[in-house]
Amino acid sequence: MNGDREVTFHLGRPQVSLLAMLAGAFSPVYPCHVSAAQMRTRPVGTGPFKFAELKQNESVKVVRNPNYWKAGRPYLEAIEFTIIPSRATSVLAFISGKVDMTFTAEITAPLLKDVKAQAPQAICEMLPTNTQANLLVNRDKPPFDNEQIRRAMVLSLDRKAFTGIISQGTNKIGATMLPPPEGLWGMPPEILETVAGYGPDVEKSREQGRKIMQALGYGADKPLKIKVSTRNIPTYRDQAIILIDNLKQVFIQGELEPLETAIWYNRMARKDYTVGMNVQGIGIDDPDVSLLRDFQLRLRAQLHQLL
Repeated sequence: MNGDREVTFHLGRPQVSLLAMLAGAFSPVYPCHVSAAQMRTRPVGTGPFKFAELKQNESVKVVRNPNYWKAGRPYLEAIEFTIIPSRATSVLAFISGKVDMTFTAEITAPLLKDVKAQAPQAICEMLPTNTQANLLVNRDKPPFDNEQIRRAMVLSLDRKAFTGIISQGTNKIGATMLPPPEGLWGMPPEILETVAGYGPDVEKSREQGRKIMQALGYGADKPLKIKVSTRNIPTYRDQAIILIDNLKQVFIQGELEPLETAIWYNRMARKDYTVGMNVQGIGIDDPDVSLLRDFQLRLRAQLHQLL
C-alpha cells in the first residue's frame, strides 16, 4: 500500500471478475482502523454518499459525499431510507408520494399491477435478476446427515407452483446462473430437466420421495417434524410457507420459524439451524461471481439449490 489512497489486492490466482465482485456490493472493503462494532452503526466508506444518521428500526439517512471521486456527482444532496416492515404499508406510502422509490424485491407481480393502476405516473418495470430461493439443509445435524432424506426434500418441490404463486408465472426456473434468454450462462431447459427434482412430472418425483421416506420409517402417520427457519420479511416468509406445503408431500411436517435479520444471519453463520429458506442473488451475470458465491461460500451452509 502506497499512501492513504491506494490499496493492493494479492490474489491466489488470476481473477478477471475482481472488479465486478467489488462493484457488486458483496465484497466490501473495510478500513482497518474502524472497529466492526462501529461499522454496524456508523459505517465508513468511499461511495457517493456518507452515513449521516441511523434511527433503529425507523430510518437510515445518508448525505452527499463532497470528496467523491467523480466531479459533480452524486446529484442528490441526501437520501433517507424509511424502514417500513409491512409490505402493504410501504406500497401505500409509495402510491401516496410519501416515498420516491421502493425496494424492488418487495414488489410482487400482483402489487405491481396495483401500483400501475393507482400511480400511473410511476415508472414500474418487471426486470429479471439473478436471484434465487434456496433450501438450506444443515447436513451436520441428524437426520439430515442422511443424503436420502435430502434427496426426498428436493424431489418434493414443485418449482412451477413457486413461480405461479410468488410471481404469477413471471419468475423463471433455473439453476445457479440467470436462465436464458436474459442470462448468457444459464443451463438450457432440456438439460435442466435432467437434474433431480427439475423434471416436468412433479408427481412422479414426489412418489420417489415418498418411497425414500417410507423406507426410512416415515409416513403419513409418522411424519418427520422439522422447523423451517427464515428471515422475518415477506419475500422470505412467502417462499418458506410454500416450501412447507411442498415438504408435506413427502411426509415432512414443517413449522415456520421467522427470525429477525440479525438473528437469522448469526444463526446461519453458526449453523444453528436444521432447515432454512433463503432468498439471495446478485445482479451480475458472471460465472465467477455467482458460482464462487453460490458454491464455495454458501457450501459452508450446506446449501441445496431450490430455484
